[in-house]
Amino acid sequence: MTMVRVKICGITNAADALAAIDAGANLLGFNFYAKSPRRISEAEAAKIRPQLPKKVEAVGIFVNSTPAEVGELRKSLKLDAVQLHGDEPPETVAEIAESVQVIKAFRIEEDFPLATLDEYPSAFAFLFDAAHTGQYGGTGHATDWDAARQAALSHRIILAGGLKVENVAAAVRIVRPYAVDVASGVESKPGKKDHGRLREFIQEVRRGERK
Repeated sequence: MTMVRVKICGITNAADALAAIDAGANLLGFNFYAKSPRRISEAEAAKIRPQLPKKVEAVGIFVNSTPAEVGELRKSLKLDAVQLHGDEPPETVAEIAESVQVIKAFRIEEDFPLATLDEYPSAFAFLFDAAHTGQYGGTGHATDWDAARQAALSHRIILAGGLKVENVAAAVRIVRPYAVDVASGVESKPGKKDHGRLREFIQEVRRGERK
């Protein structure tokens, strides 16, 4: 099995970014959605971006932004990938995917039709988040692991939603995802990471892989 990648999402400051990198994170998520408690401004993200080593990818999180808005930030911040967390149709994803890797996020309810993924052939990967009606972006609730496991057989699946130190090893073992994504599960408060839990979380991911 290839190594499960770890994405630490909702980075708002350099100290948290560096702690995540030290702990072994592969991707860092910068949230540009205005209503998110983890929102970061372009100016703040621009200070952190040059501090990331080459091997760590910077991912911008957007909700229902236009391809032009996404493209502008991608260029100015040299984003390695973008995560689209709204109701973006396949055409929008395809347009954005011409210039950068796109992770398309879905809120997964019990009856989520996995065939939906086939409508987005230009997406690099799919993020499965928990359904929490009316709320975009990380809800902190657990996702349907069974649907994720099915999808992971034929797609790159990034498992998000309700992951924490206590359950991520089991999630990795059961779902065998391409990557896991965590924000609130390693925080002391929204937007502020707990560096001890960050390290433990990534250790647990690696433990889950070995099982």
